[in-house]
Amino acid sequence: MAAVRFGGPPSPSSGGTGGSRETQQQVLAETCVQLAEYFAGQRRAFDLPIDWTAVSRPQYQVLSVLFDSVGYGDTITYGALARRAGVGDEDRDGAAALPARAVGRIMGSNPVPVIVPCHRVVAGNGLGGFSGGIGPELKRWLLIFEGALPPTLDWTPAGLPE
Repeated sequence: MAAVRFGGPPSPSSGGTGGSRETQQQVLAETCVQLAEYFAGQRRAFDLPIDWTAVSRPQYQVLSVLFDSVGYGDTITYGALARRAGVGDEDRDGAAALPARAVGRIMGSNPVPVIVPCHRVVAGNGLGGFSGGIGPELKRWLLIFEGALPPTLDWTPAGLPE
């Protein structure tokens, strides 16, 4: 899996990743199955191959640690993720060399949102941003869906008005 998009399908000229067309179709079909299971409340972790070739080394370090260590219904702050990923050397105070705002930029550039759960990364003083779909409200909805936040009075599982 190289990318997940919010919105309509990509243009035919956007290209694809390596592998045979049959393999790409199999991965796409399995991705659709697993996303449907997730949104039906039947899947808590994704078991898909992730193509990391289009991301930088710091992106890979942070996103792969996020994928491997922050489970369904859990959250982590931007700063804690930077420390957990160990990106760069630590300074004298033991703080991560990569600042929390840089982790925020990496979350905003995540090519596989939901599957690599950037919505589970929050600010130390609140929700933080989210670049997918409709922005922070989608992040809030995903965190409520996973049980990381309590539901609001107007929340529905489908996210649609009743």
